[in-house]
Amino acid sequence: MVRFACAGAWVLCLRRVVCVLSIRCGVSFVFISSAFAQTAPAAAAGGGDIMSSLTGMLPLVLMFVVLYFVMIRPQMKRQKEHRAMIDAIAKGDEVATAGGIIGKVTRLSEGFLHIEIASGVEVQVQRSAVAQVLPKGTVK
Repeated sequence: MVRFACAGAWVLCLRRVVCVLSIRCGVSFVFISSAFAQTAPAAAAGGGDIMSSLTGMLPLVLMFVVLYFVMIRPQMKRQKEHRAMIDAIAKGDEVATAGGIIGKVTRLSEGFLHIEIASGVEVQVQRSAVAQVLPKGTVK
């Protein structure tokens, strides 16, 4: 009981300070109502049951579920498709890199591709830099 009386005294003291500041300095403050502030410690001290704590966590859990289905899952799907595309690249395929270079694959190695971008001009790029495999006949 002493704890709640002390909390009530703090609220009254704080209200006086806010009134004085708003009158003399023209400063306005927005606080929660004193009735809500005084009942918050009483509700917390009551112990609460497990259902009220689960209900309080429900919006957070729902937010993570929505985040998973809207952002994380589609990104994982795109990564899987890109990995499959990179693994399926063969000699003679026409590709476009992330930097905008378009050419024909001439040699393959473990982590790199050699792309011919013009006759006699060959560029070495990482496999992960390939953004798209183009249809045959695109590069002339």
